[in-house]
Amino acid sequence: MVKAKKVALAYSGGLDTSVIIPWLKENYQCEVVAICGDIGQGEEELEGLRDKALKTGASEVHIEDMREEFVTEYLWRLVRAGAVYENKYLLGTSIARPLLAKRQVEVALKTGCDALSHGATGKGNDQVRFELTYKALAPHLPVIAPWREWDIVSREDALEYAARHNVPVTATAKKIFSRDRNIWHVSHEGGPLEDPANAAPEEIWLITKNPADAPDAPGEVTIGFEQGNPTSVNGERMSGAKLVETLNRIGGEHGIGRVDLVENRFVGMKSRGCYETPGGTLIVTAHRELESLTLDRSTLHYKQKLAIDYGELVYGGFWFTPLRRALDAFFSVTSENTTGEVTLRMYKGNLEPVSRKSPNSLYSLSIGSFTMGADYDQKDALGFINLIGLPIKIRAGLNQAR
Repeated sequence: MVKAKKVALAYSGGLDTSVIIPWLKENYQCEVVAICGDIGQGEEELEGLRDKALKTGASEVHIEDMREEFVTEYLWRLVRAGAVYENKYLLGTSIARPLLAKRQVEVALKTGCDALSHGATGKGNDQVRFELTYKALAPHLPVIAPWREWDIVSREDALEYAARHNVPVTATAKKIFSRDRNIWHVSHEGGPLEDPANAAPEEIWLITKNPADAPDAPGEVTIGFEQGNPTSVNGERMSGAKLVETLNRIGGEHGIGRVDLVENRFVGMKSRGCYETPGGTLIVTAHRELESLTLDRSTLHYKQKLAIDYGELVYGGFWFTPLRRALDAFFSVTSENTTGEVTLRMYKGNLEPVSRKSPNSLYSLSIGSFTMGADYDQKDALGFINLIGLPIKIRAGLNQAR
């Protein structure tokens, strides 16, 4: 058992981390420093968080606004990479954990903590993401993971523990969903969602309108990019955080960005989750459309392969690694010419491109048009078809001879 006098806890104010504070004090007789990062989870989650942590037993509480850092240093890297996990998941929770864990380590070192703690379960992905960050930034600090130690085995057990220790929580036995929210997305797990045969109940969705109730008239939005980074909405330049918040509102109104996914967790099991990423869906879609203009075929196709690797790397928590930095360097180069504007049309949960423009477009009307132009001689095609088809022709001749 770890011996600790002062433990830095990654604190969200949710059910798990709320009961961890009294549990740490009860089982480790230690001080608890609660550390929370504002990454856009909203005022409702942050309101009263400091008082709650102190009343629950924390000796210190650190809450910091990290929204702009989250967007510009983490989310935009994700966008430039074009990373999507298993074709659906835009990695909203995965990409946030390294930043939160980094800040937790920084506060722990500053305040003299001798151990780190988190509320991730022993079955989930977050334990890996937090602890790989700890190993990269503070390998000397031991880790206390209560879900791998205590006798609480379910959220119902956690609710009972909270009731016995007078810990206020918002979860109930009837409303047992586990949610994670930040400026990029909202995730929903647990309860009836655990059975993939069950349809997702409509009441789980928080920031996206039911497509059936979305406006009957289509809406359009134009997103501007500079070197792969989103910079404007409908011609108005914005900070990263404001841009994502604006697109969340626009996309959410039209039912954009809902995902119901059975995914392969890093630890090996399958799990089912529902995600809402309205602004992120608009950004990722627009970025992909812009790259169709600005990247040559070989670079685009190779980038698509690396995007899969980058998505798996982020999902698994390998953010603070040389490989991630090396891939970022590649994506920075491929983004050098990804500047321009893309207009998307939204209609009842559906999304389609309307216009793509870039000063660096590789699209040539004189070559690509069906109207025969002087810039492309169709007779040239015969030569390269004969060359690339030579092995096919030889094999066919051999087969005929046999």
